[in-house]
Amino acid sequence: MSIQWNRERKREEYYKMAKKQDYRSRASFKLLQLNRKFKIIRKGDSVLDLGAAPGGWSQVALDAVGKDGLVVAVDLNKIKPLPEENFRKVRGDFTKENTIQEIEKTLQGKAQVILSDASPQLTGIKDLDHLRMIYLAQSVMKISHKILKKNGKLIMKVFQGEDFPELLKDVKKYFRTVKTTKPPSSRKGSGEMYIVARGFKN
Repeated sequence: MSIQWNRERKREEYYKMAKKQDYRSRASFKLLQLNRKFKIIRKGDSVLDLGAAPGGWSQVALDAVGKDGLVVAVDLNKIKPLPEENFRKVRGDFTKENTIQEIEKTLQGKAQVILSDASPQLTGIKDLDHLRMIYLAQSVMKISHKILKKNGKLIMKVFQGEDFPELLKDVKKYFRTVKTTKPPSSRKGSGEMYIVARGFKN
């Protein structure tokens, strides 16, 4: 990444705010804004955070669930520990069955909320990146069928593109209420969109 890009990032408002408030990522503000608007995470919830590294969304989720809740963070990359006793980590690829089994073991039950801010390794080729993102989103839905409680909730990042409408149609089959949104903290020009779904029908 260029020196200029890093300078611009460090000047950015949400990057500065994340540093000031001790969040691991500027992306923390996306979940803060989404949860404030849609009230997805509640006290005492069990939350599964997919694609969690470096842990910014998990920090927000831990604040939201309180001491009686649980947050399980999953990522291919290492996530540094967080101080809360109700934080658990699984290192692995959540598109793989062995990782899903490890998630089930760690949760010891089902989750009220599934979060995914996961993104594929970007190639810069828009269509390919979109297809990779769709694959991740489909993997999140597969996990939802195994792990999400009835009436559970989902927040999932996707990229806009040709296959987005079909994915959205699939999500609507399994949730009573589905909305798409883009929080103010998303970068201008970004093709990302968030699906916010309630009332899992499993």
